Amino acid sequence: MRTYGGIHALLLIATVTLNPAAAAAAQSDKDATGEQLYPPLWDDVPENLLNFPVKGNKIVIDPWNYRERLGVYKSLLNSSAKYFTNFGSQNLGNILWGLPLQHGWQFRTGRLADPSSVTSCGYEDGDLCISARSWWSCMNYYLAVIPFLGAVEAGLFREVPYEIELLPPEERRDDFCYSVADCRSRTPELMDKWKAYFEYLLSTEQKAMGPATFSSLILDDALHYMWKAHVASIAYALPKFQDSLRYLSDPEANFGEDWANAVDFIAATHFSTDLQTTNNFQAFLPQRMLVEGDVLPSISGFSPQQNRVLLSLRALHKANQLTGGLLLKLWKKAMSTEAGRKIGRKLIEDLASGQNFDSVGIYRDLKGVDLTARSFLRKSSSNID
Repeated sequence: MRTYGGIHALLLIATVTLNPAAAAAAQSDKDATGEQLYPPLWDDVPENLLNFPVKGNKIVIDPWNYRERLGVYKSLLNSSAKYFTNFGSQNLGNILWGLPLQHGWQFRTGRLADPSSVTSCGYEDGDLCISARSWWSCMNYYLAVIPFLGAVEAGLFREVPYEIELLPPEERRDDFCYSVADCRSRTPELMDKWKAYFEYLLSTEQKAMGPATFSSLILDDALHYMWKAHVASIAYALPKFQDSLRYLSDPEANFGEDWANAVDFIAATHFSTDLQTTNNFQAFLPQRMLVEGDVLPSISGFSPQQNRVLLSLRALHKANQLTGGLLLKLWKKAMSTEAGRKIGRKLIEDLASGQNFDSVGIYRDLKGVDLTARSFLRKSSSNID
């Protein structure tokens, strides 16, 4: 009981807004304006690995082209679809949807273009260039290429008779890897975690009568493996690309770091990243780059919900910093059981939709957050060990 009480206190200190009713309304507005549930250009990207060019017995992919990086995601989704047939038709329940949808949001909002403006990458009409100077694109590389090569190593694409080679960017070449062997050498722990996720999927494949197969996948187990790999990718890439934040405005750089911090909290609940749930969540993310002069909680042109989400992410990050990361440690302990995770997700939704959480007040007085957090932590730290 003390653990679940801790969940309430943690959420009252800082929360990420996940309001299904409001998100559905926002999604309806998007549909009304012709925007789709899928990432931009989804119908135009390669369906599978054999749609990429083959040179010298190797499939060659340019991950610095939006269409081709998105094609990597589509190949992953299509090849893993049979494991998620119990969770919705048309592969909509596949929990890998969160990755291409985030990538599509980054592309649509201009976050993959060169923020330094030294090059024209990403700025011309129809330009699918992804800049290696973009903090967002570099972070995303470790949530695109590493999962993909982990899947290759695990055997998800065992029917493909070619090796895989990825092309390097024009700069920062040493900050990335380009093949299974290269990534295995440079980032063995990341490769292990993503390989483990896909090995779990493969282990659930069961033979039925005749040539058909079915999957015995347990969704909470799949989410455990996927989120474990996801947060590891972010933790690895975050310090590596810290210097790229200098190209961003202060509000945008803060948002990026706030978002990276929030993923740890979201991951602990085993938040489902299927197509519809991810779209509901992304409805409240900023639909343009933040610029100097954008001041929370009243950014011009943003809806009250979007301002509130950004404010909540900022408050969550500040509270975690002020407690030296102990806030996240307590949250993870509270989410360490399936029952706790279910309650955590429900509490987040209830607080967002049914209570007037004063994130503005928290942001206005961070010293107050500090005192509130420390008071709670003093009472709760004995429950950690």
